Amino acid sequence: MPFDAVHPDAPPADYGPATLVDGADVAKYDALGDGWWDPKGAMAPLHRLNPTRIRYLRDAMVRHFGVPAERPFPLDGLTILDIGSGGGLLSEPLARLGGRVTGIDPAPNNVLAAARHAEAGGVTVDYRATTAETLAEAGERFDVVLALEVVEHVPEPDAFVATACSLVRPGGLFVLSTLNRTAKSFALAIVGAEYVLGWLPRGTHKWSQFRTPEEIATPVRMAGLRIVDRAGMVFDPLRDAWGLSRDTDVNYLLTAKRPD
Repeated sequence: MPFDAVHPDAPPADYGPATLVDGADVAKYDALGDGWWDPKGAMAPLHRLNPTRIRYLRDAMVRHFGVPAERPFPLDGLTILDIGSGGGLLSEPLARLGGRVTGIDPAPNNVLAAARHAEAGGVTVDYRATTAETLAEAGERFDVVLALEVVEHVPEPDAFVATACSLVRPGGLFVLSTLNRTAKSFALAIVGAEYVLGWLPRGTHKWSQFRTPEEIATPVRMAGLRIVDRAGMVFDPLRDAWGLSRDTDVNYLLTAKRPD
């Protein structure tokens, strides 16, 4: 399929207010299609990172909502919004843990690929080709709102974060992950990952679009949420695996709560 092609069966994209969507960036990921689920393909780095992300999210939700972690489906009943769900690498595992997951993405081919994979695996996820702004305008609210590896790809990060936070119901959680804007992140996430190791296509990220935890915290607090946790994600070359860390210099997670 051509780079910017849309599958004939793809649902129409609903971009909402265009200022919060980078159409060129959306097109790059929309071209992946079923390649999202190839652990050796373009999304290989995300496949390797995914277990760490899912473990963090599960533990954060279990702790916040007081759910017994040993339950077979610890996220049972929680409404979870996955913004920028792509091919469903995050949405699907969370649904398998019992979450009532809505995955949204402005790229129609991503939504098709995610829906096909979920159906083949017998997993129920509500996938939609739409944006956070459209859901916010419709007044939708969720127990948990996720924006993982998204904010570094949007043209108006503060407005995006504010919109995402508006989708969190009282007592709910907002979790964001992104890349810090440091010399270390430039060396590792761009020079290392894109140019030396070839983990990602060159040009995947723009260092100028990275945001520090403090910069992310400002719109989160202005939206009325309280930050309750920060954690770094670091790659251990000896174990060939990602893990959680206090080091937030490159990849980090931020969790915030909306008061009841």
